[in-house]
Amino acid sequence: MYRDFEKVIGYQFKNTEYLTIALTHSSYANETREPVQNNERQEFLGDAVLSIVVSDYLFNRFHLAEGDLTKLRAALVCEKGLFSMAQKIGLGKQLRLGRGEELMGGRERPSVVSDAFEALIAAIYLDGGIECARSFILPFVEDFLSNTEETSFKDYKTILQEIVQQNPEERVTYALVGQSGPDHDKRFEVEVRLNSNVIGRGVGRSKKSAEQLAAKEALELMGK
Repeated sequence: MYRDFEKVIGYQFKNTEYLTIALTHSSYANETREPVQNNERQEFLGDAVLSIVVSDYLFNRFHLAEGDLTKLRAALVCEKGLFSMAQKIGLGKQLRLGRGEELMGGRERPSVVSDAFEALIAAIYLDGGIECARSFILPFVEDFLSNTEETSFKDYKTILQEIVQQNPEERVTYALVGQSGPDHDKRFEVEVRLNSNVIGRGVGRSKKSAEQLAAKEALELMGK
């Protein structure tokens, strides 16, 4: 029933009941004659799982003050951020909605879809554990960080470029030197080179993330 959607999210459930619940809005449950669980309880759990995964990732990736980490996490897990993530997997199309909610455009309503996204996180966590949930969440996080205009975290590539530009004859380039893993959980390895010399390496779930981590390593080697 959900095989195509499981391919989209990169996770196959052992117990699809968790997924069914995650996709069931309260409006659907209220209109069904037989007792049906809605996704509100899983949403509660998913919010907590999302918070710990994102917090752990930001803590280990960015050496920022507590206030800056909090701002960055808030940008990631707010309704707008979650709705954007959910749209990438077409979550709204999968929801079980009541007739009234359907007519009101519930499949495109940010509050409805973002809540379901948290319920989906809980479903993966309940079915496969924290590492499966982490593997699902982090590609969205890294994509957000690669494309966001937020300035509350360090853009290592820009910092490195500004340093190198002080010597006009020097040139920084990034080279993809390897990739591994299945399509839904790929790892990219990138080298950053000063002229022809390798000065840093990074591995990430996207090329942009790997480039940032390579630049970060280069800056650390420079004592920056």
